[in-house]
Parts: sequence; structure tokens; C-alpha cells
Amino acid sequence: MRLKDKKVIALIEDDFEDLELWYPVLRLREEGTTVDLVGKEANKKYVGKYGVPAESDKAFVDVDPNDYDAILVPGGWAPDKLRRYPEVLAFVKHMDEYNKLIGQICHAGWVLISADILKGRKVTSTPGIKDDMTNAGATWVDQAVVIDGHLISSRRPPDLPPYVKAFADKLAEQ
Repeated sequence: MRLKDKKVIALIEDDFEDLELWYPVLRLREEGTTVDLVGKEANKKYVGKYGVPAESDKAFVDVDPNDYDAILVPGGWAPDKLRRYPEVLAFVKHMDEYNKLIGQICHAGWVLISADILKGRKVTSTPGIKDDMTNAGATWVDQAVVIDGHLISSRRPPDLPPYVKAFADKLAEQ
């Protein structure tokens, strides 16, 4: 298992896009990665947009980003909530500062915008937040997956296979 020594934070909040959380989590776990679901509260059940539940392993306050190799931000409506937590913004800024892998898909770009890390970056997202991304200083492109250094972005659920493959491959390189 090529990713057995890797640890990833998967952020969670109600109304996450079910596939955009679970597809990467399951694929990374399949390759041996420890993926912790991290939310405002530990051991809390969060519910996705389509009703799929996920229980957090840890609370924001219990996590030290130094202990992790990467962070995943799912889309859905959860990013609009996640970006309001100072701890989440601190995690994303930390990962960016230390060139640790950041994965974002769909509306997850909102979290990166609020963390103020997109200036000069090449990214993609759901077209619905294209203006938000460009207003934050990013160059937005309409591609299934965009890799800019340690930042991997994707548009929507149909892009999950190439997105998660790119994320896993980049994680293996670190």
C-alpha cells in the first residue's frame, strides 16, 4: 500500500457533497492512508446534501496540522460553513505555508478564498464560483483537474476519478 504512512484531514460539516467527501476518503483509505474526518465537534454525525451521514473522528481543536500530510475540502454547501471557522482557515494556511497537499473540489474553493491563498494560483471549481475564484486573484480554467504545485482542484462529482488519482499520486510523491 503506497500511502500507508500518510495522514490526511478531511474537513466535514453538514451539507457536504456526499460523493465529494466519501469518494476521496474511501479511495485514500483503500491505499492505506489514515484519513481523519474533522469537524467542529468530535464523534458528531454530519449529514450530506443527499442524506449520507458521516461521523467526525476529531474536532478542529483536537487537530494539529503538523501531524498531517494533506487536507481535503469537499464541496456542497459545507464550504460556506467551514470557511467561517478560524481553525479551518488556519489549517488551510498552514498546509499552504508548508507546501502540504491541499485538495478542493466544487464549492470548496470558498474555503481557500477565505484563507486568502489563491492569489496567483491556477485553479478550477464549479463554474458557479468562477467569479469568486478570479476575484480572489486566481486564474480559473475549465478542466477536470488542475494541479498548481501542492494545490489540486477539481470541478464536480463526474471529475472525481481523475481528481482523486491526481491527489493520491501527488501524496505518494511527498
